[in-house]
Amino acid sequence: MKKLPRVLIVEDEPAIAELIAVNLRHNGCLPIWAEDGDAAQRELDAVLPDVILLDWMLPGQSGLSLARKWRADARVKGVPIIMLTARGDEPDKIAGLDAGADDYITKPFSTQELLARIRAVLRRRIPEQVNDSVTIGELVLDAATHRVTFQGELLKLGPTEFKLLHYLMKHAERVHSRSQLLDKVWGDHVFIEERTVDVHVKRLREALGVANVMVETVRGAGYRITAQPQALQRA
Repeated sequence: MKKLPRVLIVEDEPAIAELIAVNLRHNGCLPIWAEDGDAAQRELDAVLPDVILLDWMLPGQSGLSLARKWRADARVKGVPIIMLTARGDEPDKIAGLDAGADDYITKPFSTQELLARIRAVLRRRIPEQVNDSVTIGELVLDAATHRVTFQGELLKLGPTEFKLLHYLMKHAERVHSRSQLLDKVWGDHVFIEERTVDVHVKRLREALGVANVMVETVRGAGYRITAQPQALQRA
């Protein structure tokens, strides 16, 4: 029997949570409802879901603080998070993505849009069958062991940053636009905004430490990874 995707709904308004749950059940998902951060944590401790729908405004801990907390948790950090919120301004969207959300949907939203976004983040969780090793200078990525090292030191990358780095290293020295990276790294998910790429590039650079200069911003064009960073050439 095919396993139903388990979706944790963290929403304090019962009517909204029930509406989402009904639609998820009708579309082949197994919804679990938690009305606040404490209830959500108990569900996560029991069984990890395949995706988390996380309301921004919650009693007690906000969705933003919960996203940060779960992204710092080694056991939970790989679970995709979609933020649900009435806050539609760009700074709020960037704050949500910076906190660790994989996607962001503004209330009110259609059932079909929500389902499309859930399907998209679930597709991204499917591991690629790639077992190659890529080396650029002293930066080494081993897809088989999911390890990245620089000068022999192990680096810690999140799943999206690992996939982004893998793609950039496989296509080194080329400039990739944000839309190209969305297509190649995230897949054919039409709802994600291009600014999402900037957030994950920022996280990738932070994870790379001193090797972050290898990831270059090409103004007006996009990003590339290079073995000969301009920053080092100028130094």
